[in-house]
Amino acid sequence: MTTPARVIVVDDDASIRDAIADCLLLHGYHVRVAADAAALDVLLQVERPDLIVLDWMMPGEDGLSVCRRLQARAIPILMLSAMGSAPDRVIGLEMGADDYLAKPFDPRELLARVRALLRRQDKLRAQVASELRFSGWRLLPEQRRLLAPDGNELVLSRGEFSLLLALAERPGRVLGREQLLQLSRGEPSDSVDRAVDLAISRLRRKLGQASPGAESLVQTSRGEGYRFDAEVQLL
Repeated sequence: MTTPARVIVVDDDASIRDAIADCLLLHGYHVRVAADAAALDVLLQVERPDLIVLDWMMPGEDGLSVCRRLQARAIPILMLSAMGSAPDRVIGLEMGADDYLAKPFDPRELLARVRALLRRQDKLRAQVASELRFSGWRLLPEQRRLLAPDGNELVLSRGEFSLLLALAERPGRVLGREQLLQLSRGEPSDSVDRAVDLAISRLRRKLGQASPGAESLVQTSRGEGYRFDAEVQLL
């Protein structure tokens, strides 16, 4: 028998929180609820969820701050917000959310997005190499860690790590911005160019600061996208 996926729903609005929880419970998920970031932290001390459904606007610590804090844990996050404009979605995704759903939403869409995120996580666990090595670097996908040639860990945001992994898994291949967003986030967006370019810029800067010259690992193909310029060993 398959173990139900574990989902934590975080929203300060009790009616929305309970409605989401009831919907997920009805469809076989194991659900815990939290009214704010502090309550979420308590739950995370005793269990590791497969997915977090997280409201953006909450009293105290907001959803964006929570996303930043949880990036290293590699837990998929579905961000909910009444702010549904393209810039708001880009901000949410750049802060570490894996998907974004604007309020009000259809429960069927919520379920579809939850299922898609969990499917993607299962595929990553099943398919991804345990380690990628290139130019002295070690990329550890399951742990979401990147070790520089000197052995020190380089901390990347969730978005930066996902972009690097997407590129390193396809060395020498030019990937367009839309394709990169699909590979790293799981779905296309109508506002991707600026977000991807900024994330690539930050990634290059961090690589170069950790190891001079490493910024050239990610090359620009003008008018086409980006490619990873290194021989990669999969372990």
